[in-house]
Amino acid sequence: MIRAVGAFGLMLARLTGALGLVLARTLIHLPRLDRRELFRSVVLFGYRSLPLALMAAMLIGSTVVLQAGFYAVKFGARLYTGWAAGYALTREFGPLLLGLVMAARIGARNAAELALLNVNGQIEGLRGISLDPFRLLVAPRVVGSAIAITALGSVTFLVAVVFEAVSSFFSLRMPLRVFFGSFQDMLRTADLWGGLAKTLAFGLAIALVSTVAGLRARGGAEGVGRASASAVVLSCGAIFSLDLLLTPFLTRVFG
Repeated sequence: MIRAVGAFGLMLARLTGALGLVLARTLIHLPRLDRRELFRSVVLFGYRSLPLALMAAMLIGSTVVLQAGFYAVKFGARLYTGWAAGYALTREFGPLLLGLVMAARIGARNAAELALLNVNGQIEGLRGISLDPFRLLVAPRVVGSAIAITALGSVTFLVAVVFEAVSSFFSLRMPLRVFFGSFQDMLRTADLWGGLAKTLAFGLAIALVSTVAGLRARGGAEGVGRASASAVVLSCGAIFSLDLLLTPFLTRVFG
């Protein structure tokens, strides 16, 4: 038992140290990022993930309004369905569910690609010709992934709100003007900023965790598979941990 706890603590310490090192080196290289790789990363992780994000937005919006509407009707607060659904979407379920989906999509892909470059020797080859692989390849991917996930969050929230209104119209027979009236009157701009702050934090966590998983890969194709799987699992764990820590903090900051 003691050995298992010690091994887990040691693994957690190593992972935390690796994440801190990747973050620090990314911040150091921010002024000198390779712009071509940064743009490619934003397109790869952002634009090409847009169909999945839109599908997730449709499902998240429809699900959240059904759950919020059920309790609103149960407690006689049907007119507040728009506010309840919008708040739950922008501050809680939207960033969380989008983060989990992007951990499986972006985190797995980033880890797999970096792991493949690592096990095949391309990263070491860049060092051999006096080029910094972190500045040219790794740091742009970290920044590009975080930017892509945050941008996808903005689009997801907008599309999800539209589907919330449509779902409330068909499931609760609530006119669209009533839904958006409640949404507009009671939902504040601070609620949206709080949701975007969570999305940015989750995106950065996914980028860092998947990068560390990819760079630590060893052992050929099997190592690539392990890196991809561990990136998804560890990213989901990081998202839940950050959500637990950020919720009370953002509540104090944004109200």
